[in-house]
Amino acid sequence: MSEYYSDPTQNPRSREYKGPRSSLKDLFPYLKPHRKALALALGLSVLGSALALAQPLLIGQLITAVEQSIGFGNLAIAIVALVITSALVNAFQYYLLYKTGEGVVLDTRKALVARLLRLPIWQYDKRRIGDLVSRVGSDSTLLKSVLTQGLVDALGGLLQFVGAIIVMAFIDPLLLGSTLLVVFTAVFAISFTGRKIRRATTKAQQKVGQMSAAVERALSAIRTIRAARAEERETEEIYKDAREAYVQGLSIAKLSAAVAPIAQVAFNTAFIVVLGFGGLRVATGATTIASLVTFVILLFFMVGPLISAFGAYTSIMGALGALARIQEIMVLDEEEPTPVGDHRLAKNKSAIEFKNVEFHYQEDEDEEPQPILKGISFKVERGSRVALVGPSGAGKSTVFSLIERFYEPTGGKIMLDGQDVTEFSRKSLREQLGYVEQDAPVLAGTIRDNLLLGRADATDEELVEVLGQVNLKEVLGRDTKGLDAQVGEDGIMLSGGERQRLAIARALLAKPPILLLDESTSALDGPNEQRMREAIDAVAQDRTLLVIAHRLSTVVDSDQIIVLEHGRILGVGTHSELVKSTPLYAELAKHQLLV
Repeated sequence: MSEYYSDPTQNPRSREYKGPRSSLKDLFPYLKPHRKALALALGLSVLGSALALAQPLLIGQLITAVEQSIGFGNLAIAIVALVITSALVNAFQYYLLYKTGEGVVLDTRKALVARLLRLPIWQYDKRRIGDLVSRVGSDSTLLKSVLTQGLVDALGGLLQFVGAIIVMAFIDPLLLGSTLLVVFTAVFAISFTGRKIRRATTKAQQKVGQMSAAVERALSAIRTIRAARAEERETEEIYKDAREAYVQGLSIAKLSAAVAPIAQVAFNTAFIVVLGFGGLRVATGATTIASLVTFVILLFFMVGPLISAFGAYTSIMGALGALARIQEIMVLDEEEPTPVGDHRLAKNKSAIEFKNVEFHYQEDEDEEPQPILKGISFKVERGSRVALVGPSGAGKSTVFSLIERFYEPTGGKIMLDGQDVTEFSRKSLREQLGYVEQDAPVLAGTIRDNLLLGRADATDEELVEVLGQVNLKEVLGRDTKGLDAQVGEDGIMLSGGERQRLAIARALLAKPPILLLDESTSALDGPNEQRMREAIDAVAQDRTLLVIAHRLSTVVDSDQIIVLEHGRILGVGTHSELVKSTPLYAELAKHQLLV
């Protein structure tokens, strides 16, 4: 397994995080589904090597036949046939490797995306989205070079290299020994360079990830940046990351550029040694001209694949740097599995209950955790409407996150229908909860795409009906495409209130028995707020409704209102009761002209 620590402090061997590292064994799981294609490619590589090695032997026989004035027509035809067959074998092998490489990239992206969409929510809190996206894009692409320019080429080159050495040993062992001395000196130098290339590639990909994150950050807030006239500042910030990626890229280029001269010097030196020393042996009668020519051709067949193998080695080292970043995500645990399978609500009297629940976000080991919820307890009865109110930062949205099991409480228990929520699978738990976030996210795509996210099998009639429930039918008339009208990136073609109503419609479409609405009416004007309240009144008749609200006018008729401040419950009751018993609530109501 690659050496990865989710936090520098988790590494017992070093205070400084060195970054993720991978080896070839970490690549094997990605290659396993394609082992048949790789075995065929390897077989073709062996066949190609055999065909290549047969050519100099036939050429040697051809020279001998010419010297002895023996017919050589069949030998010439055989050589031409070998050359053509070798070219066809190599072409098919290249196609097979390229196809397999694309398959490896596809499988890797599928696995990576599946893991990214299933990580615990707190993982997204500490990572930049653009950097995660770059791992799916540029990092996974580099894996293809392992196959198209790397692994099988290196193995094929090694086979041809070894085959050439064996044949050359039979021709002239002494000449072979002097040649290998030069070659292995180059091999040592290049292997040292390859290790540096792997480290440099990892750093370069990290910088590319940082740059992608910076671009994603800027584009997601492009209107704010334009309004603040901050284009130049943001461009400069992104350029810094791009510049650092450029510097790392130059380091890779310099190291890679060193490989070719080393290989070329080794080849030229070996060629000079063979010609000089071999010519001397021909002059003394220790070998023949035909043997020397065969040896020289074999030298090309030995060093040529060796040079390709050197290039393959650098590609593999670079790909391993990218693989390390992929592995950094793949080794992370998904949301913890739960021991019990699906549950359905038994319609007990209590729908949701918090029992002395405490929570704080995960912090570094050297920092004191900052509590968000401090021993809160409350009950939400089935079919009731309960509101959570309080100043910003009181912990209201955290309550919803705990119900959805985006996070786990650090103390106490959360009960759903009289059962501990940890006894539910997250899938079955979330099937019974309709959740509308505070920022009402709308995905790029069509109105239909956004609604079907809540329930994929809904009919067009049901989609139109639920839009009517949230007073959103008018958006269908703006575009002749109706449900297939585009909403733009982050729903930019809709108003803030329309985005919230679309998010609520998406939650209502799944018909969950419990609805969690986080500031669901905060962006609505007076008339639309009233219509929304009427829609919520209609759907709440047979549902349990838990609402977070800053605007108290939307929740004054709730069956129960829970007042939170600094993670503690200050009061529980109806509007009229809290005005008398809870000073904070009375102050909030006074400021909003409700008393």
